[in-house]
Amino acid sequence: MTQSVNGAAAPRAQQPSLPFWQVWNVSLGFLGVQFGFSLQNANASRILSDLGADLHSLSLFWIVAPLMGLIVQPIVGSASDRTWSRFGRRNPYILFGAIAAALGMAFMPNAGIVVALVAPILFGGVMLALMDAAFNVTMQPFRALVADMVPSEQRTLGYSIQSLLINIGAIFGSMLPFILTNVIGLENTARAGEVAPSVIWAFYIGATVLLGSVLWTVVRTKEYPPEQYNAYKGLDAEQLQKEREQKGTLLQRLGGFFRLMLSMPRTMRQLALVQFFSWFALFIMWVYTTPAITQHVWGVEAKWFDPAYLETVNEIPTYIAAAKGAAGDWVGIIFAAYSLFAALFSIVLARVAQLLGRRLTYSLSLALGGLGYIGFLLFQGGEPTEVNLLITQVSVPSGALGLLLPMIGVGIAWAAILAMPYAILSDTLPADKTGVYMGIFNFTIAAPQIVSALVAGLILKSVFDNQAIYIIVLAGVSMLLGAVSVFFVRETVESETELRAGTTA
Repeated sequence: MTQSVNGAAAPRAQQPSLPFWQVWNVSLGFLGVQFGFSLQNANASRILSDLGADLHSLSLFWIVAPLMGLIVQPIVGSASDRTWSRFGRRNPYILFGAIAAALGMAFMPNAGIVVALVAPILFGGVMLALMDAAFNVTMQPFRALVADMVPSEQRTLGYSIQSLLINIGAIFGSMLPFILTNVIGLENTARAGEVAPSVIWAFYIGATVLLGSVLWTVVRTKEYPPEQYNAYKGLDAEQLQKEREQKGTLLQRLGGFFRLMLSMPRTMRQLALVQFFSWFALFIMWVYTTPAITQHVWGVEAKWFDPAYLETVNEIPTYIAAAKGAAGDWVGIIFAAYSLFAALFSIVLARVAQLLGRRLTYSLSLALGGLGYIGFLLFQGGEPTEVNLLITQVSVPSGALGLLLPMIGVGIAWAAILAMPYAILSDTLPADKTGVYMGIFNFTIAAPQIVSALVAGLILKSVFDNQAIYIIVLAGVSMLLGAVSVFFVRETVESETELRAGTTA
């Protein structure tokens, strides 16, 4: 197969297969990135609620996450496509993003200490934005790094390993506040305007793991030099150099970027519909699982999430604070559970996709996730039940224990979402535009989350009367629609001429 940036044929050298552990090293940093993401996903709503956010506005705070992805990933993707340095092509961006994310993780849970300078809820929101921007700076080059370093025949393996490592990080990141409370003995309740000590220390540890794992990937992964990379991808080095020298005006570069968007491969456009329904549902889960199970399983009334009501009481009753703390910790457990199930499914995902085909595997996985969300309704309250988690023993309502069952389906869906779109997409992208197209593909992740952020809180308040369990059911319906939409995706590789006609228009 040949490829050139100007339509002429260029010889392509055979890219060597990588040993298993080198494929592993390429993606290891994702473990730390997802460790941090999972701490954020399981605890940001808890932190923001403790700092004074009301229930239906939580999704508006969370809008910074997809917005940062929407802005940052295409810029970083395009920049890393054009970067060649002695430190590598993607590695400098990966390391810089990790350092900035670690700083955000250290500062966000300490918002209460700056009350004399700025409102804690405002500071917390700013730190959430910083973390998300930095996570995206790190995340996008990681996706492109796999496409750069791993040959086509190993791509499904590469993204499956990536999915496995993401979920290992997610398991420990999600469980960490629970472990710090129930094993180490740190306090898990918070006074008004402050964050629980167990959450603060979890974020410190998460920042350390993030930096350590990213450093491992950066040090152990030697990116191909330009000449070797161009030979493996069949790129015309002279033409590439001319393109890099033609900087153009900002307006011209924006025009080129939007032409790339309009000429995106057909498969990417078809996957966008699947991504919309999938990520609309995931966003709801991350934002509203904590209040949903606090209300539905622990029996805490919605008024205890209303800042206006809280201002009318002198102090939050001890049993309410304890229930909210216990529910918040249990969210970490069930999030760790779905990550564990996702990690286990990731091990066999490539094999299942070979047997059933990528599309059917993807669709069935999303369907199980949708049924899992809807299944939350079945588990309400119940008698206190002793649960042995090996590291400790706790007492939770029986309904909380039952939530582990629907998390099997959620975990299978999550594993597929992390791997299958990229496995389907990667072979359809021109090699010299992989980074920017992966960034553009992030639009299909960010846009549904922005829509969810804008409408989910309104739906929760106006339609469901702040009963958060029903917004989780809505997430299930959305995931089922995603499962159906997979069958509209066609795994056809467009010709190089087609792709080039669009990117050079």
